[in-house]
Amino acid sequence: MDLLTYGLLWPVGIYIFLSLILTYLVQEYPRKPVTDQPDWGKVLDTRIPAIDGGSLELWRIEPDGPSRGTVVLAHGWSRNRNRMVARARVFGGMGFTTILHSARDHGNSSPRRFMNAMKFSEDIEAVLDWVGKPVILYGHSAGAGGSILTAARNPHRIQLLFLEGCYAYTKDALLSLYRWFNWTIGTCFGPAIIFWMDLFYRSDINLTSPALIAPDITMPVMMIHGENDQRFPVAYAHTLKNSFRPGQAELYVAPGAGHSDSSQTPGYVPAIKGFLDRHRAVYSR
Repeated sequence: MDLLTYGLLWPVGIYIFLSLILTYLVQEYPRKPVTDQPDWGKVLDTRIPAIDGGSLELWRIEPDGPSRGTVVLAHGWSRNRNRMVARARVFGGMGFTTILHSARDHGNSSPRRFMNAMKFSEDIEAVLDWVGKPVILYGHSAGAGGSILTAARNPHRIQLLFLEGCYAYTKDALLSLYRWFNWTIGTCFGPAIIFWMDLFYRSDINLTSPALIAPDITMPVMMIHGENDQRFPVAYAHTLKNSFRPGQAELYVAPGAGHSDSSQTPGYVPAIKGFLDRHRAVYSR
């Protein structure tokens, strides 16, 4: 081997090694749990079985009066059930039973390496098994990706579907996320990370893209997206909305909001309430 070839192999080897390390890290870290506690209704704090023999921490919050229905809320990547408390408070104030869980490897739920949208969906299905009746399903970010997978597989168990901060195509979303975190790392290593993910999961991860699943969704859909979302640009939301059947999905674009604060904008509650009112017959049966 001549010196030139040897000199070229070193940087290639280092690049491959670093990309493998990053592929591991982006599926394991970071974890950014938040602290927020339910402060309404009757709260049950419990654990339920997960599909792999582990368990999920879960809150079930009953309203003070008769329940109008049940809303399951799924948090996004790196967060925990506490992240969804403020959103659940909105539904609780409208008289709904709300259920919040931490996905595996998040919060105080059991460990599970290499979490992804499919694993988030498995945890949502574990919650549905525990509830034992049709629900309204609300997912944020990675939880939205898991929610649309769940809705496609369980149409008889989902009455209405809320997708906040969702994406259209998985690979585009991951590249955007990596570049948002660090433009240089995302640009240089993002494609390699996605290549290794395809090999690791022995499948094209784009096959689980919400835009490809949308045509199989049967229930009404409410989409919520921040106007200034830098992780998943609002154009992704328009692409996803157009992937559903005509008239099936509504979209509330939260003015000035980023990826996670659409629920803090003045139009959020009216958008939620209006959608629920228009589809009252679906969840009141």
